[in-house]
Amino acid sequence: MQRRHLLAAAGAALTLPARALDFALPRAPAAMRISVDRIIDIAVGIRPFRAQGPRIEAERLFSKHIVHHYGHGGSGWSLSWGSAQRALAIIHAQARPGERIAVVGCGAIGLTTARTAQQAGFKVRLYAKDRPPHVHSSAATGLWTPDSRIVTSEHASPAWQADWVAMARASFKVHQSYLGLPSGPVEWHDGYLLADDGFDAPVPGHVGEPDYPHLHADLRPHGKALAAGEHPFHAAHARRFTQLVFNIPAYQRLLLDDFARDGGELVQREFRQPRDLARLPERLVVNCTGDGARTLMADASLTPVRGQTARLIPQPEVDYAVIYRGQNVVALPRRDGLLIAAMGEHDFGNADLRPDRAHSEAAVRRLAALF
Repeated sequence: MQRRHLLAAAGAALTLPARALDFALPRAPAAMRISVDRIIDIAVGIRPFRAQGPRIEAERLFSKHIVHHYGHGGSGWSLSWGSAQRALAIIHAQARPGERIAVVGCGAIGLTTARTAQQAGFKVRLYAKDRPPHVHSSAATGLWTPDSRIVTSEHASPAWQADWVAMARASFKVHQSYLGLPSGPVEWHDGYLLADDGFDAPVPGHVGEPDYPHLHADLRPHGKALAAGEHPFHAAHARRFTQLVFNIPAYQRLLLDDFARDGGELVQREFRQPRDLARLPERLVVNCTGDGARTLMADASLTPVRGQTARLIPQPEVDYAVIYRGQNVVALPRRDGLLIAAMGEHDFGNADLRPDRAHSEAAVRRLAALF
């Protein structure tokens, strides 16, 4: 079975408020103003996919304790905190609180790992070639998708799935602590899952993609089905759901500010080979380089998966998401703009970082047709 997880996992929260399954909006949703002349930015990032799931393990290398923590596919932001807690357990086995450790990488995994280690009492120096917004995590969609390209069916054993559930729940709990802050790093939004051919119709997979497992479908409510007169969209089928959305620029800025406030140091440095890690003064190094580990560690288990997002001029009055199943389009009401994610047929195995404006314009037009 091949499926596009971002489209198929609508409403995939592990813990949803009771109102998510049955509620009525007090008014008709404001129409999204969708047109190509409203595009203000296009960003491309690479998802670091591993068929076995994230690599979270220790290695002795050049007299250093290396803790590898990368390979989260399209689930980086969603799983970050729970995954960082797994990495922390390994760190505790090699170092004591109060010791200075190094974290390499400034994406979602690097930032949350650094903060998790700080909160556990470690002094942290963060090394990175680039910092937000010039990291792959900055181009992420920002929707809670803890099972997006996280593992293949052949590697999703019952034990692996139990670990995944634990990480997802732990991460979900930490995300809740960021609700209600002035910058809005994490917010709940209602949304609509739309389809032309019904929700049971198969969604063709992308070229070259492996089979992905259905991870705990009983924990993924699909929302409330809507009749034709209960939604304003030009789509034959609609469901309403509630989901977490990450306002990624605000989230990154807050994590960096908290990291600096608690004594963290950020050093700009590029790492080209494993021996470069040995030159760091810290005895323990956490490798959170994401797709960069393909070249840094010569890790052939990593597959790059290209992702492109476009931002339209912000519409504060739009407070709902749209997922157009089978049309490869997702729209999220983020504070930095109306974000349009468009999956491409040849994204899997593709590390091309050049923006394709025609691709985003086509997605915008497909979305505009809904209104």
